[in-house]
Amino acid sequence: QVHLVESGGGLVQAGGSLRLSCAASGRTFNSYHVAWFRQPPGKEREFVAVIKRSGDTAYLGDSVKGRLSISRDNAENTVSMQMRSLKPEDTAVYYCAATTATYYDRSYYYATSLYDYWGQGTQVTVSS
Repeated sequence: QVHLVESGGGLVQAGGSLRLSCAASGRTFNSYHVAWFRQPPGKEREFVAVIKRSGDTAYLGDSVKGRLSISRDNAENTVSMQMRSLKPEDTAVYYCAATTATYYDRSYYYATSLYDYWGQGTQVTVSS
């Protein structure tokens, strides 16, 4: 089992940058693939990025490609996501989530249903 806590959200101007972190408890953190999802106001939760448990593979959502990097430190039980060139449409509650399920087809990782554990979310607001 793993407990996830997000941090780093806040208010930022369009064009700015933000670094979100997901801290996990538990001794088996390196068994989990960790993803970020976001939920804009009034919309469904959507996939942002995922990093595999070893940290050597990551997939990014189309809306953030070129503006986002994701990394993890298994020794520190953290996953970080650096977001750049932020847009007002990036405004959302950002959640990290974890799963041990492993697939070769990356599309499986885009589904919220794959993930067993979720953090409480952190608000990101981008002003124009």
